[in-house]
Amino acid sequence: MTAPVRFTLYSRSWCHLCEDMLEALRAAMARRGVAYEVDVVDVDADPALVARYDELVPVLATVPGDREICHYILDEEALAACLAAVRASP
Repeated sequence: MTAPVRFTLYSRSWCHLCEDMLEALRAAMARRGVAYEVDVVDVDADPALVARYDELVPVLATVPGDREICHYILDEEALAACLAAVRASP
């Protein structure tokens, strides 16, 4: 059994773009049949995250590594590249 792919979604409360990205991620992963987990993190709960991501939210990042995949809207090509890299890693 393959471990689920893990993501962090840096988000804000009442952010329609954040909700849209989460739904787009769910749909994209379902189409691919890939198991995944996503932790939704409210950037406003941490001043360091506000400083890092403020106007970029939503931001989808990899776990581990916290490498940004995309922000504002789900980038399907960037997600596909991320998934290919995960599959290629030992």
